[in-house]
Amino acid sequence: MAAAPVWSVDPRTGKQREQVAVEATAQEVDAAVRAAHAARASLADRAVRAAFLRTAAEQLESAKDWLVETADAETALGPVRLTGELARTCFQLRAFADIVDEGAFLDVIINHPDDTATPPIPDLRRYKVPLGVVAVYSASNFPFAFSVAGGDTASALGAGCPVVVKAHPDHPALSELVAKVLRRAAAAHGIPDGVVGLVHGFEAGIELVRHPLVSAAGFTGSVKGGRALFDAAAARPVPIPFHGELGSLNPVVVTEAAAAERAEAIGAGLAGSMTLGVGQFCVKPGLVLAPASAAGDRFLKSLTDAVSDTDAGVLLDHRMRDNFIAGVAERAQLPEVESPVTPGSGGEHTVSAGFLTVAADKLTEEGAYDLLLEECFGPVTVVVRYDDDAQVQAVLSRLPGNLTATVHLSAEEAAGEGRGAEILAELTPLAGRVLVNGWPTGVAVAPAQHHGGPYPATTSTSTSVGGTAIERWMRPVVYQGAPEALLPPELRDDNPLGLPRRFNGRLER
Repeated sequence: MAAAPVWSVDPRTGKQREQVAVEATAQEVDAAVRAAHAARASLADRAVRAAFLRTAAEQLESAKDWLVETADAETALGPVRLTGELARTCFQLRAFADIVDEGAFLDVIINHPDDTATPPIPDLRRYKVPLGVVAVYSASNFPFAFSVAGGDTASALGAGCPVVVKAHPDHPALSELVAKVLRRAAAAHGIPDGVVGLVHGFEAGIELVRHPLVSAAGFTGSVKGGRALFDAAAARPVPIPFHGELGSLNPVVVTEAAAAERAEAIGAGLAGSMTLGVGQFCVKPGLVLAPASAAGDRFLKSLTDAVSDTDAGVLLDHRMRDNFIAGVAERAQLPEVESPVTPGSGGEHTVSAGFLTVAADKLTEEGAYDLLLEECFGPVTVVVRYDDDAQVQAVLSRLPGNLTATVHLSAEEAAGEGRGAEILAELTPLAGRVLVNGWPTGVAVAPAQHHGGPYPATTSTSTSVGGTAIERWMRPVVYQGAPEALLPPELRDDNPLGLPRRFNGRLER
């Protein structure tokens, strides 16, 4: 594997800024994984893990100006967006520290022997243990929150798993800086540098998922790239869990009654959601079912006005820009697809937002229009005009899995009148998060959050956002008949760590 240079590139000009590193060789990947594997014992103490995560948040905040400046130079996402994303990242780190302190994620369950049961129950003590080294694949569109210090890393460290991160080529300099901050935070608690490894390069990513000491992987990116890694993880002599977020169309249904009630507000809301961050969010609404009626026309007029007023923007890199322009052109060339606001090139380095429209009957059967059911990364959405509920059902039945699905209802429908409940039932099999009268962009970091969905949205049933994301990096183990003196403290009767647990059928807090 040749060690090619890794450059930081300015997406506003497409020019190289500085050489950051070189692509990792197979030997360097092996060294990073082995160093992470050797650091496992340093994360055994939950108090140390929690303190490490909090220190990491503090030190990232202390380096905010430096990090945001570097991130903006590599992503063109802007200081306001990046400052908010860094704050979210620090919040995630602290949230997982709180989860580690609480201890409920260990899922401790103890059953004492019961000879009267059929069959008899022996002494059983169950909890969860960390899997081992986790490979984390950074996302392009969230250089903080889904990258080196992002949710995959924070949850893995919280579970007691060291990580080796494959840096995204769109922000290599930022990746190096964030890794240094995390290692400095680790050192403050006596944790070795190897607890957070970092490698660059496409081949390094393949080597990483194949390494025998890597026990699980987390990925956010394209269907093509994620599926290749997923297949590699499954093809190993010892397959490993691969938690991948690959792609999502995020359908929206606007009912006739909702359009009649507030067409202008829904149109403006859609415009804001689909163009947020230049359309580079994984939960961007990419397909919208709207009525082919006078109310639907009002919605379309509002959407047209709002999108037309949106400034051109810079995508994360020129490859994405080229793919966006080509993808829009290919869709717009389909017969009877119209473009009320034409998306595409906004200048030499920018793209302009827009949307396409098509009649619902074009999408009810397999054919060339299936292209409209695939995600197009960037500021574009497809509005599907339907005549009746049957067409809505027919289109929804053909959609792949998604991260989100949204319905806009009227006040009466939201109160239980009409088909509101039926539409929710139709959307539920399609997505991990179902929204009513809202927009999917903006993923709250909260205990009840679920950021995942049926394939290809994700390759597992887990979430990458929220407290339960920690469960991806653990496995249950049960001790049967083990003497009290040999048990880990988490499973002893006297509960020396004060953990929440289920003890002989009763929930103890």
